Amino acid sequence: VLEFSQIPNDLMQKAYDLYSFNVIPKMGKVIANDSESYQYLVESIRKFPDQETFASMIRTAGFDNVKYRNLTMGIAALHSGWKI
Repeated sequence: VLEFSQIPNDLMQKAYDLYSFNVIPKMGKVIANDSESYQYLVESIRKFPDQETFASMIRTAGFDNVKYRNLTMGIAALHSGWKI
């Protein structure tokens, strides 16, 4: 599962939040004439569980060998697990 995620570094997370909440919706307005969808995207990213919590949820769902790999400093994370 590839998902937007939480940056483990607090300072970088604050900088990314500033960018996300202020720039992404404006870019959505200019490029797609739709700032609301991009505002929703940013808000949903912030509500998504952090990497460890999501990995735990995957384990609870019955998957084994659960792991994740942060991409782009944790802006996105690739989660995997096995269910046999």
